[in-house]
Amino acid sequence: MAITASLVKALRERTGSGMMECKKALVETDGDIEAAAELMRKSGAAKADKKAGRVAADGAIKVLVSDDSKMAVILEINSETDFVAKDDNFQAFADGVLATVAGQKPDSIEVLSAMSLGTGQTVEEARQALIAKVGENIQIRRFELIQSDVSIASYLHGARIGVLIDSSAEPDMARDIAMHVAAANPQFVDQDSIPAAFVEKEKSILIAQAESSGKPAEIIEKMIQGRLDKFLAEVTLLGQPFVKDPEQKVAQLLASAGASINRFIRYEVGEGIDKKVEDFAAEVASQLNS
Repeated sequence: MAITASLVKALRERTGSGMMECKKALVETDGDIEAAAELMRKSGAAKADKKAGRVAADGAIKVLVSDDSKMAVILEINSETDFVAKDDNFQAFADGVLATVAGQKPDSIEVLSAMSLGTGQTVEEARQALIAKVGENIQIRRFELIQSDVSIASYLHGARIGVLIDSSAEPDMARDIAMHVAAANPQFVDQDSIPAAFVEKEKSILIAQAESSGKPAEIIEKMIQGRLDKFLAEVTLLGQPFVKDPEQKVAQLLASAGASINRFIRYEVGEGIDKKVEDFAAEVASQLNS
């Protein structure tokens, strides 16, 4: 069967793949567009499997807050490079996944992956198709959906850092505090929310440091307590100086407005992922010598 330009165009519109890839699939299936589409789906899955072991430590953070500010979603989707993370296909996939989480409320990535994107594909099928199209490993790393009895505010620093805050503060103040969380990266809301094991670990480090100073035990005890108090203030949102007015702490800002923070979530692209440092010169030399 002759492979016409209109047939290639129809398959391309259906699959979103490149023209030459569509033509090749049609040739292999003797012009059967249904068989070609299935072949390309299988090819996309194979390509996804091959790329699955490659580190995806770039990508984007997405946030969505409902119109009544009572529900919100934060999502991280990873690619291998910033270039692909800015690609329209990647962004469309990420927005589709975000909407799916908000609308269908999955409780895990496994459940999410089997859900429909509303495009005729499941999330997993769309992910594999995207991998085939952009040539990089794409991973849905994590998401969180939260509900609030009061109000949720959000802040996005580009596409690299996203924050959600469940707070009784008025919207402008809540957004300012979300921006503070993005910049200062607190780990806890206040000292009461710090796990005892976290405090004990830090205290043991401070004791070891102080004992090496050779100072008397009573001096060491005062040194430890002072340093511990300072450290705990630095890792808590309420104990930090407010980024827009360092003369007051976040706790003081909230108190002046009679407001409180229930919780916050902060995502940063690639945090905690071991990134492979490429030595391209060595890689080229290795290939030339092989």
